[in-house]
Amino acid sequence: MPTPRPLALALAVTLAASLAAPGAQAAKRPAPARKPAAACNDFYAEANKGWLAANPMPAEGASSALGDLAAQAQRQQRELLDASMRSPQNDVQRLLGDFWASGLDEAAVEADGAKPLAPLLGRINGIKSSKDIAPAIAALHQVGIPVAFQFGADVDLRDLGRHLGYFSQGGIGLPDPAYYTRTDADTQALVARYADYVRKILALTGVPKADIENQTALVLDLERRIAQAARPLSELRDPRNNFAPVPTSGLGKQYRNLQLDAFLKAQGVSDDTVSLANPAMFDQIDKLVASQRPAQWQAYLRFRVGDAMAPYLSQPWRSATFDFRGKVLHGQTAPAPRWQQVLDAINLAAGPMLGREYAAAHLTDDSRRQAEKIALQVRDALKQAVAGGHRMSDAAKAEATRKLERLRIEIGAPAYDIDYTIQPMGRGSFGSNMLIASTWRHAQEMRRIGRKNAARRWDVLPQQPALAYDLAQNRLIVTAAMLQMPVLDPAMPEGNRYGAFGALVGHELSHAIDDRGHHVDADGNVRDWWSASDVSAWDALSARVASLYGGLAYPGLSGVKVNGQLTRSENLADLAGVELAFAALNAAQPNATATTRKAFFTGWAQIWAQRVTRNEAQIRAQQDVRAPGEWRANVPLMQSQGFATAWGCPAGTPMHADSPLRIFE
Repeated sequence: MPTPRPLALALAVTLAASLAAPGAQAAKRPAPARKPAAACNDFYAEANKGWLAANPMPAEGASSALGDLAAQAQRQQRELLDASMRSPQNDVQRLLGDFWASGLDEAAVEADGAKPLAPLLGRINGIKSSKDIAPAIAALHQVGIPVAFQFGADVDLRDLGRHLGYFSQGGIGLPDPAYYTRTDADTQALVARYADYVRKILALTGVPKADIENQTALVLDLERRIAQAARPLSELRDPRNNFAPVPTSGLGKQYRNLQLDAFLKAQGVSDDTVSLANPAMFDQIDKLVASQRPAQWQAYLRFRVGDAMAPYLSQPWRSATFDFRGKVLHGQTAPAPRWQQVLDAINLAAGPMLGREYAAAHLTDDSRRQAEKIALQVRDALKQAVAGGHRMSDAAKAEATRKLERLRIEIGAPAYDIDYTIQPMGRGSFGSNMLIASTWRHAQEMRRIGRKNAARRWDVLPQQPALAYDLAQNRLIVTAAMLQMPVLDPAMPEGNRYGAFGALVGHELSHAIDDRGHHVDADGNVRDWWSASDVSAWDALSARVASLYGGLAYPGLSGVKVNGQLTRSENLADLAGVELAFAALNAAQPNATATTRKAFFTGWAQIWAQRVTRNEAQIRAQQDVRAPGEWRANVPLMQSQGFATAWGCPAGTPMHADSPLRIFE
């Protein structure tokens, strides 16, 4: 993650000075050979030597320049919340300040114990017959605790301008339904650890000791029955497998026991269509509502509520959930510091509130203008590259151009605001505040469902560093947190801004017309607008890129190469991003100085600085769809004649490829 802003700014100023010095002395004497040799041998190491010197290898995991950016954004959020706690300037800040204060007051959290759960547990204890189960399920979904299944908003694949409500599988406590049916020793050991966790949570909810074993068995049995009707996780990776629109009018009769018509009404959803892709699972749950005793459903719901709320309650609850979910499932060695836990909770339950205040505090008009200017210039460079290239057919060029002309660029925060009306929180109960905020957030998500709502919201928060192309809505999203060092900041030399922010924009916009983007046309229709020749040309280019990266040694590992096939899509986008941003810079500044052009390539290389432990590198080599930072920095520059010219790299040096690969030609 990126370094704190003051340090990053200091490094940028130092770098700019070092880049300017050789040019200033060129008229007097040749630049020392050492500098060009270093840049032409391994530009990643040369451009990042300050960061690498200041950031030794971490004990575990990884650290990076973009990771520093995320850490900086978190510090800014903490400062904003601290100020809101001390002296709120508006109603939203007052809510956030109370939420933050209640979470940081550990003495109050300990004294509060399990009191926030009392209304929910009371509702569960009130279940007397099978007819009471479905309303209880709906009520828990309303407060942001999904039980039995999942229900959320997502894009309608028939009409990308609309969100549907999606009924999907869930309702189990282990991450994979297969855990409930496997018989191997490792899985059985994991299930045994999970059973211990269920016992602890049930005991904390007030279940008498004499009933713990029986209720634990009931919970595991019901989850096992739900899991048996779930589909394998591998089938869920393709969004099309999760899409099955059905009219809402028949749901009440089809699932009489689950009362899905009443469920939708309770969530505030009145749309005429929802997606329900696994009717067999919902048939199973519907039967379980009628066939299993209310006492079993009570045990299950009691545990699910305790499990969901455990991170926000007193220490015994937090210890129980960390011992299983933190240590066993995620391999964590110690819980996050208290401030981090509270900040994560606020982002989960009240993220849009915090995002509104973050953008107001940290997004300047200057940064927004610069970001929009560069993004539009890169978009124009892509249009020109499409028009002048030979890999696309004329029909594909025309459709790609239409898409780019209709592209929307949204910077900082979503253009449409939402309703911030919420029950007052106060500072007395963090757990109760979590439920209040979670209820508000769930209601806002439900309001996404319906016609013409899809473009109104983002799936990222303004306080989270992100720069992404939204394929469904044909828009580039740039969050407020992304517009700072080392990506884009008014204090950065202009060349750095194009090399960092501009190339990242180019990377993302290339997805509008690549092997993903050609499945959605300029009108937002899901259709393939490539011809067979377009596919062949892309496949040939992809094969070259896969071969190029597949021959590179994986940094930090002996005898391991980069997986060119796994990383080829992102590698293609990296190559495209640098090409497009450099073209945009040259179009904006045809007479740019050598210093500006050098700064462009430096800006690109510096966003990929990273330290990765050997264990982490082994995992990434097998799973990461992105190449290591060293190669993300170097390979696109090796292919650039502009880089070789700017840094005076002769043919035959490592940073000057013999046969450069260009994405747009």
